[in-house]
Amino acid sequence: MFVPVVDHNNRPLMPTIPSRARRLIKSGKATPFWKNGVFCVRLNVEPSARNLQPIAVGIDPGSKKEGLTIKSKAHTYLNIQADAVVWVKDHVKTRREMRRLRRCRKTPCRANRSNRSIGGIPPSTKARWQWKLRICRWLCKLFPVACFVVEDIAAHTRGGPRWNRTFTPLQVGKAWFYDQLKQLAQVETQSGWETKQLRDMYGLKKIGNKLAEVFETHCVDSWVLANRWTGGHIEPDNTRLFCVTPLRFHRRQLHRLQPDKGGVRNPYGSTRSLGFKRGSVVKHPKWGIAYVGGFFKDRISLHRLTGGQRLCQNAKPSDVKFLAYSSFRMRLLPV
Repeated sequence: MFVPVVDHNNRPLMPTIPSRARRLIKSGKATPFWKNGVFCVRLNVEPSARNLQPIAVGIDPGSKKEGLTIKSKAHTYLNIQADAVVWVKDHVKTRREMRRLRRCRKTPCRANRSNRSIGGIPPSTKARWQWKLRICRWLCKLFPVACFVVEDIAAHTRGGPRWNRTFTPLQVGKAWFYDQLKQLAQVETQSGWETKQLRDMYGLKKIGNKLAEVFETHCVDSWVLANRWTGGHIEPDNTRLFCVTPLRFHRRQLHRLQPDKGGVRNPYGSTRSLGFKRGSVVKHPKWGIAYVGGFFKDRISLHRLTGGQRLCQNAKPSDVKFLAYSSFRMRLLPV
């Protein structure tokens, strides 16, 4: 696995091999750091050359999981399988129900306003595309990306043009996503049948289980998309997966949905836990590297990076060491 390299101004350079990264760190010419689960190095001196090879990012959108591949003509640097944001629709429904229930209770409340959610991209659909955009912006900070190659989603049915545009939540909002990507790098789209032709030409197979964490689920499509633009390979040279899962934050929830004893509704919802930003990667002397969850009184909870399981609820803030900010869980699958 290659190591991303940035200069002293955090501008991305060409990745390097791990052995060279270790030599740079040992000699003091580079400083190691982590960027959302990816080990990187920052040069402390001026690089010997700034020759950048064209790097493409292939994107295969999906409803539950999606694949992204970062590739140049010489190497495949990273294969990412990301879980989609799927909870926004239920959250908006619960928010609407709780707002209506508050108006039925004998409590001060503001006057009714017009429904501001009508029109535009639905919140659940926009959250899906915003998640893809956050990943692309993160990759642009690590690699000198020259082009994004996206599999264009198109639904053809017999319901008429309007039904075709709203057939799937991925179909809605893709134009907004393309406009945002163009601010980062060049954008090219490719139809699904063209992607299949490329898979058949390389002799690659795509499995039907869309939730499996293997290369042949989604990253096989993202790889052929990136390889179409960069060229250089007739078969994948790197099939290892880096899986990411977005963390769900309750940012502005007023209180818990159900009252406790005595009808008291305790406050709930925040992105801070006793000075730590939730999702931050920390190191604990007993539990090792974990990320920060919620808190109770003067203790914070720690969760496992790989699966999100809670490790403890009584960690002292003074015992943990902050390592990096993060808004998603990550895990590198074994070869």
